[in-house]
Amino acid sequence: MIRSALDIGRIRAQFPILQRTVNAKPLVYFDSGATSQKPDAVINAMNEYYRLRNANIHRGVHTLSQEITALYESARDTVRDHLNATNSREIIFTAGTTASVNMVADTFGKEIFPSGGSVVVSEMEHHSNILPWQKMVKEKKGKLLVIPVTERGEMDMNVYEQLLEKSPSFVAVTHVSNTLGTVNPLKEMIRMAHAKNIPVLVDGAQAVPHMKVDVRDLDADFYCFSAHKAYGPTGVGVLYGKEAWLEKLPNYQVGGGTIKTVSFERTEYAELPLRFEAGTPNIEGGIGMKAALDWMNGIGCMAIEAHEQELMEYATQQLEKLPGIRILGNAPQKAGVISLIMEGIHPYDAGMILDKLGIAVRTGHHCTQPLMSRFGIQGTVRISFGVYNTFSEVDALVEGLGKVQKMLS
Repeated sequence: MIRSALDIGRIRAQFPILQRTVNAKPLVYFDSGATSQKPDAVINAMNEYYRLRNANIHRGVHTLSQEITALYESARDTVRDHLNATNSREIIFTAGTTASVNMVADTFGKEIFPSGGSVVVSEMEHHSNILPWQKMVKEKKGKLLVIPVTERGEMDMNVYEQLLEKSPSFVAVTHVSNTLGTVNPLKEMIRMAHAKNIPVLVDGAQAVPHMKVDVRDLDADFYCFSAHKAYGPTGVGVLYGKEAWLEKLPNYQVGGGTIKTVSFERTEYAELPLRFEAGTPNIEGGIGMKAALDWMNGIGCMAIEAHEQELMEYATQQLEKLPGIRILGNAPQKAGVISLIMEGIHPYDAGMILDKLGIAVRTGHHCTQPLMSRFGIQGTVRISFGVYNTFSEVDALVEGLGKVQKMLS
């Protein structure tokens, strides 16, 4: 039996929801790719905001406003440190990954993207990193250029190189596939794009929860993630952008918080990052995100990654022993996710039976319909890991899938 170096029992004790039962069975949660569970550190930080610190930020001179402004801005510093960004001006708080991608697509499309231009995406993108670009190139009478996915679930780098020869204006790719778990060779992909002066946006929604991300080492121009997939609250996320690029982008939404001075004749806008943060933000979300990142760093991102790798390897070995199961995607570098197809069994049916056993998995197309089309399937059963998962839970899953096969085959 493979053993993790982490004290998983101590970690699990920090998640109240993991103490509950579902259908009279202990909850086994394998849907962290959709949203992670939240530790006490995050729940308590958000409770404390409403119980003791509630006020608006950036505008008040009273004590509560000053206190919460300082705490909220310290969250920005925490994100900066977590991503190794150069400075906090490069950290824009958004509603999440989808909002971040839309912000870049909208602003880049307005003033920088050329008419008739193209954007390189990949076949493994989830919809939130396809639709904003699809909308933008349609408006600019351009097109998407798509990197195909190989049978092993990797991007075809030869085709990627060929697509870069077509002089696209932008590249938008995922760091980790939410369906295949593939960890893409981003550093090399960014190097290749930059050699042709093409900026790159990275969808990091499925990477930040599972590994240490260093935007300066990657040399990413833009990097997006959502807090709720990384043990934080919903409705808040981050757009990292190199300061030089953010300075070039026009305003996105405007309103309170984005300005220096306003008259009916002229408005002078605030400097980065506030220029992109209109209205009262998700204050408790920012505080919760800070608590989540502090919590992750307290464990250590490398330790989290190592534990999940051990779990994934163990789960893969056990699942491959079951007849009639095929794992979709077997790239050598994977993180956090196993998608499988059960011969003759619809994913929804498998998911419903597993739920009766208290086991939560994802079923369906996982917002990656083009990828499903690539493999000629309707959907998969997706097991996605968090640091709180255990080897015995994997055993319960494998046993549960065996029961599914006996009932439905």
